[in-house]
Amino acid sequence: MENFLKNLPKLAKDTHNENKKYFDKLKKKTPKNLDVQMQEIHDRVFKKTDCLTCANCCKTTGPLFTSADIERVSKFLKMKPQPFIDQYLRIDEDRDYVLQSVPCTFLDNENYCMIYEVRPKACREYPHTDRKKFQQITNLTLKNVEICPAAFQVVEEMKKKMPL
Repeated sequence: MENFLKNLPKLAKDTHNENKKYFDKLKKKTPKNLDVQMQEIHDRVFKKTDCLTCANCCKTTGPLFTSADIERVSKFLKMKPQPFIDQYLRIDEDRDYVLQSVPCTFLDNENYCMIYEVRPKACREYPHTDRKKFQQITNLTLKNVEICPAAFQVVEEMKKKMPL
């Protein structure tokens, strides 16, 4: 995993144009059963993926925190929402709440999330490869293949299983 993770930025860069062309075709001619096929591919890849050996998403990117996330996490930490925001979050250029810094403050030395039970929606759904109407988030997926080995594998398998 460590070796693959080290090579992932180069692999993602090498396949970027190919993936972009594939996704452009996917948007123009979306297969009727895309969601079903994506769920199958996602499940197959994640069955053999151990996120605890990687945690690259937690180490390199910060999730967006919705109001509901802030309420839930701050309650879990026995804090009021505003002190939680002041201590851990900042407002980004899109006017969204995000972590003040990465790696994630809540990631421990063993790659475990200290707020796993109440983690933000963005973390629960990452890398979004099983999301309905997948063709609508291809730009996000292009970014995620640079970070997540499983997302990279999902896209590679997708291109093989659903040639366009």
